[in-house]
Amino acid sequence: MNNNPTQLSLLQDDIRRRYDTLSKRLKQVARYILDNSNSIAFDTVASIAQQADVPPSTLIRFSNAFGFSGFNEMKQVFRQHLMEETVNYTERARLFRQTATDESAAAPENPAEILNVFTMVNSQALQQLAMQTNPEQLEKAVEMLSKAENIYVIGLRRSFSVASYLTYALRHLERRAFLIDGLGGMFTEQLSMVSPKDVVIAISYSPYAREAVELVELGAKRGAHLIAITDSQVSPLAAFSDVCFVVREAQVDGFRSQVASLCLAQTLAVSLALNNANA
Repeated sequence: MNNNPTQLSLLQDDIRRRYDTLSKRLKQVARYILDNSNSIAFDTVASIAQQADVPPSTLIRFSNAFGFSGFNEMKQVFRQHLMEETVNYTERARLFRQTATDESAAAPENPAEILNVFTMVNSQALQQLAMQTNPEQLEKAVEMLSKAENIYVIGLRRSFSVASYLTYALRHLERRAFLIDGLGGMFTEQLSMVSPKDVVIAISYSPYAREAVELVELGAKRGAHLIAITDSQVSPLAAFSDVCFVVREAQVDGFRSQVASLCLAQTLAVSLALNNANA
């Protein structure tokens, strides 16, 4: 594995270092770029501006602030990195043809093209997950889960499918796992018995569910341990967590995947099963 800094990693480091000095609008762009590096190469400027909730002109100002003549020049850094990380030359050629199209080109429309794009960006997201997830954090999370008396899993709206799977897997491991789904609006009631002996797993992505953040705060006040699965280093969940996994999901023109998050959830469940077997 090549651990030398790449042009993209240097750019990302520069963005993180200067984040606090940026204006509110430029911070929105910085956050989107840091959290969605897998999709920047594919998405149009209009789509990126929409997802970052800024006008396209702000993307130009952002790229100028970091030494680029325009946003398309900055996008080339992401495209080049994607191609360098793609080992198979056939896939690299296909990727080049796809990313070399100009911004006015039509997005993939038939099922085969859409499958090709999502397969490619999901593969990149999974590689990034494996490379950037701290092994010590994984060990710590599994240890916390193995010692927990109760495990409360929070995942609302888009995060619900990941939370549901993780609760399902934990129950099959004969753990006292409870899915906080807020049925009847009873969010706080479902977490009212949480204690310092328990673990709360919170899964939330931007825009973060207000109820999820409030439940995480409640768990922290009660002394429970928190494992956060989120999409940003500046997520509101991160400040309360004992372990925080930042997952960069694949995204194409506003359609976000859940492949990497489900892979991480499965990793935690299977690791806990092996831990139990070796106990």
